[in-house]
Amino acid sequence: MPQFDFGHVFWPQVAWLALFFVILYFGVIRLTLPKLGKVMEQREDRISSDLAAAQAAKQSADEVDARYHAEMDASREEARAAIAAAKADAAKASEARLAEAGAKAETLVADAEARIAKAVKAAEGKLADAAAESAQAIVAKLTGVEPNLDAAKQSVAAQA
Repeated sequence: MPQFDFGHVFWPQVAWLALFFVILYFGVIRLTLPKLGKVMEQREDRISSDLAAAQAAKQSADEVDARYHAEMDASREEARAAIAAAKADAAKASEARLAEAGAKAETLVADAEARIAKAVKAAEGKLADAAAESAQAIVAKLTGVEPNLDAAKQSVAAQA
């Protein structure tokens, strides 16, 4: 078999091997590697730009979040101030109504006290009259002489 005859075919096979190696090597390096390098650079550029865009988007989102939280805090403070003002207004209105009700109650109490004092005075007068009549009747029963009603009233008034 001629392919196993290494003495005659070795150097021509080595020469052809070297020739094909050089052709394939430079063909791959000259034709394929530049295209592959461009693809790798494009990918790297795309990844870099995507990372930069993502970083910018994150920074923008962080700024929006910070503004949102600041606005929410400001809104909360405004709401707290409004609630405090409303409570103060309600307390003042309640206090005014309470003072008005207190004044009305004092007026009613004063009127009631005046009516009670008048009723007490009238009752005392009637009681004095009843006591004078009773004293007149007792004196008349005991002594047989009926005293004057005015004298009995004076006597009862002197005892009170």
